[in-house]
Amino acid sequence: MKKLINITLALIISAIVLAGCGSGSDSDDTVKVGLNGSGVPIWEKVKELAAEEGIEIELVEFADYVRPNLALADGDIDLNAFQTVSYFDAFIEERNLDLEPIAATLIAPMGIYSEKYKSVEEIPEGASVALPKEATNMGRALLLLEKAGLIGLPEGFDGNGSIDKIQENPKNLKFEPVVAAQTPRVLPDVAISVINNGVAVEAGFNPVNDSIFVEDDTATPYINIIAAQSSEADNETYQKIVDIYQTEEVANHIRDVYDDSLIPTFVDLDKIGW
Repeated sequence: MKKLINITLALIISAIVLAGCGSGSDSDDTVKVGLNGSGVPIWEKVKELAAEEGIEIELVEFADYVRPNLALADGDIDLNAFQTVSYFDAFIEERNLDLEPIAATLIAPMGIYSEKYKSVEEIPEGASVALPKEATNMGRALLLLEKAGLIGLPEGFDGNGSIDKIQENPKNLKFEPVVAAQTPRVLPDVAISVINNGVAVEAGFNPVNDSIFVEDDTATPYINIIAAQSSEADNETYQKIVDIYQTEEVANHIRDVYDDSLIPTFVDLDKIGW
């Protein structure tokens, strides 16, 4: 009898343990999205809308631009949304990671700013131009200056910047590379300064309203993306999250929260090379 009781108790305990394991299975249905701090207000809205569709999202914040892709590759998170497609392409090639974009999201536009001139057409011969000195930032700045009609670059320019890449300089502009964070501070000393979006916002500028020339949604290398593991790119839940992100409700939320300093950019993946 004692043996029977012990067996019965063991079975009951096992059932309780299994039930406990089953009750935790909801966490397996949670989609973990890796972000840096600037993207959290957008994804709080997406999380809210996804919950209405029965999808639970957990936001995982990172303090750098390396770990979110490594965490995604390792399966520690399910998606990430923090980077431009040009950064992503270079990163996964360098690290040999099997990741891919599943959606385009927005552009954080770089702009040309001036305290002296109201348009790029007013910029005089020999004017001084401040631009960020880091290679990727400078490359983006040079492409913006070319789009503004101020310089010419080689055909097929790859976006890795250095001043010696400039082929045409019809106004004989003088270029002054500075650390990206300093580009707003030198505005009183130059004709124009090319300033990254985040740096401009921190300095109190609205990139769309305060710049004299700004990137738009044609700046395809700098469109931000949502990324997943390649094997999960067609995951039905992830695609539902994409559909939620790419609604007008979320687009308006982005415009409102960021005071039009970010541009919702919901283009097809083939437009960004995928």
